[in-house]
Amino acid sequence: MLNLRQLFLNHNAQTTDFPLSLEITHAEGLYLFDQAGKKYLDLISGIGVSSIGHRHPKVIDAIKNQADRYLHLMVYGEYIQTPQTLLAAKLASLLPSNLSSIYLVNSGSEAIEGAMKLAKRFTGRSEIIACKNSYHGSTHGALSIMGNETFKQAYRPLLPDIRFIDFGEIIEIEKISTKTAAVFIETIQGEAGIKIANKAYWKALRAKCTETGTLLVLDEIQCGIGRSGKFSAFEHYDIVPDILVLAKALGGGMPIGAFISSADIMNALKENPILGHITTFGGHPLNCAAALATLEVLESENLIESVIDKGNLFKTLLIHSEIIGVRGQGLMLAVQLKDFEFNKKVIDECIENGLIVDWFLHCDDSMRIAPPLTISTEEIQSACAIILAAIEKISNKN
Repeated sequence: MLNLRQLFLNHNAQTTDFPLSLEITHAEGLYLFDQAGKKYLDLISGIGVSSIGHRHPKVIDAIKNQADRYLHLMVYGEYIQTPQTLLAAKLASLLPSNLSSIYLVNSGSEAIEGAMKLAKRFTGRSEIIACKNSYHGSTHGALSIMGNETFKQAYRPLLPDIRFIDFGEIIEIEKISTKTAAVFIETIQGEAGIKIANKAYWKALRAKCTETGTLLVLDEIQCGIGRSGKFSAFEHYDIVPDILVLAKALGGGMPIGAFISSADIMNALKENPILGHITTFGGHPLNCAAALATLEVLESENLIESVIDKGNLFKTLLIHSEIIGVRGQGLMLAVQLKDFEFNKKVIDECIENGLIVDWFLHCDDSMRIAPPLTISTEEIQSACAIILAAIEKISNKN
């Protein structure tokens, strides 16, 4: 009889020839546990998802309570469903007044697809500008605005009228024109290895979009929901987007995404044609209940207040001759090492010693750190000790 690992390799579609293949039996808080009982501290939150920890009791209770009422009822937007409605209202209360119309979907990629359609429909334009080394998802439209040809070349032709600019470079903003429907941009670039632009850039970008009638679409799929030290990362720069995209941490471990705008813009999907975006499972009651509980936990436990200090503690502790630098904002960090080979060996050593870390798609010389916001000072110290010991061990071997 085949064991679980063999079944996984035989029947689960593989995304690489070298999956991590950790067989996890359960998770709790910051920790994952394998079939042998070994404990792993999850320092990447399942790639930015489990920001309030795995299986937070209030999220589990919300899911169980909703499961006792109803699951799927109808395609999105037809019935008045309590979890969807309360979640949308809660999100609106946490965002600027123009971001009051919430379209709930299943993932970040779907939210990007919906936002692309919305921007083109509302403006009547076709050109979309995105950034080099950006990542917005892997579906056809999202892939079209990804800023790395390595991951795109096998799937061309992709969408037309897509242009790219350098992230954070003010001079590049002049490429935005009255032909541009939208600029899609991560408030903090994630897969580029945590890249941050200054306030002057964001002010200039916002002004240029306003001047040209271009919609500014901020992708906060990774950096939103408190990870930067504010609920929305754009709060650091005193700007407001025309469309905001959220996912990952929003669901507290359940699959959900959202694209958010004003009613005036969102209403473009209602007519000519009607049903401008359709999703069967978007806004699923279980996922919405989990998301609402997640937002309530963020507030009730004051998790965002300590994010900046925790991020600074990582920066203070991660000092080593092999570390070129630690970039980032809040608990969205990149530890730059000399090259991918060295980085991969350090990552493997960390995992062997019970610490889950990872690298970035467009920046493979850097290690990803994005722990649950619930991480304690002692757990940060322990995690950094494991990373430094791994770096020292690999350095001595080379």
